[in-house]
Amino acid sequence: MGQQQVNQIEAGHVFVEYVRDAMVANRRMARSMNVEVYSRRNETFRVTETIGRRPGIPPRSYGVDLRNRRCDCRRFQTLHYPCAHVVAACAKVSLNVDQFIDEVYTLERTLCAWENEFPVLPNLSTWEVPPTTFELVPDKGLRRNPKGRPQSSRIRNEMDIREKSDGKLCGVCRLPGHNRNKCPLQNYHIGQSSRSDRN
Repeated sequence: MGQQQVNQIEAGHVFVEYVRDAMVANRRMARSMNVEVYSRRNETFRVTETIGRRPGIPPRSYGVDLRNRRCDCRRFQTLHYPCAHVVAACAKVSLNVDQFIDEVYTLERTLCAWENEFPVLPNLSTWEVPPTTFELVPDKGLRRNPKGRPQSSRIRNEMDIREKSDGKLCGVCRLPGHNRNKCPLQNYHIGQSSRSDRN
């Protein structure tokens, strides 16, 4: 990959191909824009687009601040190379637009990223893998929960302790130790209720 940058540098190029192509397109678009100089000293401009507007829609205009490297279209500060509005402003006052392209796009900078060489990896069969000197213990907290009712992970305190009761109470006599089917007073209560029904 680094050889490609070397070839481009030897051919006289300064910036990467992507930015060179983008700048060609921006120069073409800038020819159709009107530029109004707000302040030559502060390097501020108002650039108005004239081509590509539909009838009845006023042309769009953008503020360009070369000193702070800003354009209202936000492409200049986002991409760090001049948009078409900046190219038009630079052409108006005869400034070299290439000075506003960030150095990260230079071929020398990209060559630095690719100049490091990596050693050739040996054959996988010749790799020496040292034996493990420790025991791998699984983390039980990462296991999936078993099927069924979920387990509560709430920390219990004294509010969760119930007062001990004698168990369930009988539905007939309201005494503990038996239920409605085995209640010794079941016949007595049934007999009373049947007598009261007769009256």
